[in-house]
Amino acid sequence: MKKLINDPRHVVKEALRGFGKAHGDLVAVHEDPLYVTRARPKPVAASGKVALVSGGGSGHEPLHAGFVGYGMLDAACPGQVFTSPTPDQIAAAASAVDDGAGVLFIVKNYAGDVMNFEMAAEDFAGQSATVLVQDDVAVESSTYSTSRRGVAGTLVVEKIVGAAAESGASLSACAALAERTARACATMGVALTSCTVPAAGKPTFELAENEIELGVGIHGEPGRRRAPLAPADSIAAELVGAVAHELRPSKGEPLLLFVNGMGGTPLLELYVTYEAAARRLEADGLTIARSLVGSYVTSLEMAGCSLTLARLDDELIHLWDAPVHTPALRWGR
Repeated sequence: MKKLINDPRHVVKEALRGFGKAHGDLVAVHEDPLYVTRARPKPVAASGKVALVSGGGSGHEPLHAGFVGYGMLDAACPGQVFTSPTPDQIAAAASAVDDGAGVLFIVKNYAGDVMNFEMAAEDFAGQSATVLVQDDVAVESSTYSTSRRGVAGTLVVEKIVGAAAESGASLSACAALAERTARACATMGVALTSCTVPAAGKPTFELAENEIELGVGIHGEPGRRRAPLAPADSIAAELVGAVAHELRPSKGEPLLLFVNGMGGTPLLELYVTYEAAARRLEADGLTIARSLVGSYVTSLEMAGCSLTLARLDDELIHLWDAPVHTPALRWGR
């Protein structure tokens, strides 16, 4: 195992200290318990705003801490690598950012995350609501989840609902918007290599040089099938086919096309995949209204990508375009 780390037991805390020092104008890292807030954790609006709190296992950076900031999250709770944050982390983060308008918990559908966020919501003294993101169409269940996994569509939910919360939307309105946005997203991934959890010191799974895993999860969970390596056009066509079959968008309906790197894939290859996916969608008469390409929801150093489609309308486009200023995502401000 070759990694730029010290002791595997301390990698998360040391990485977060570096993250806090690098982005101290935007975020504050709290260590006991461990969570990240905006540099000014309480919203500055006199009437308060709904606070968005998310989190999950580390190893998926920049998700979630990288999306703490104006227009997205108010706090993020990082667990150990591929391990859910604890209820005390989540409850402490929620208390730190609650300004009286309530807290919306955005939770990826993994058993540990769901259980611990539920426990934290019960312990949290303020008003709260929870939305579950389960956009992975590859499989209905896995080692980590019951029903579909929550993956890159989480970014779409956090961005759109973050803009609504920034504009003063109520907790009930933010929760309803989050549910609607989550249902509008579908994702499927592909792995070219495995990843290595630092504490394990060996690859999570094995792939031959000429094999890929179609439908892989962000923790290395198995997907739909193992297949021979194929050109990007062929892989993109399968991913597009799976997510479009799930969403069934209408011709002329605006779509977001999000090609996400898993951590070990260069932008050169992500843009090749984007071009292939866009060509396939356009050939089917579908309309790409917005795009995002880059490594945002990763799996350590796994080579591969995921493809997310989201059905948009005028309101969702407006909220997607709204200003955002976080360590990992920023535009319009």
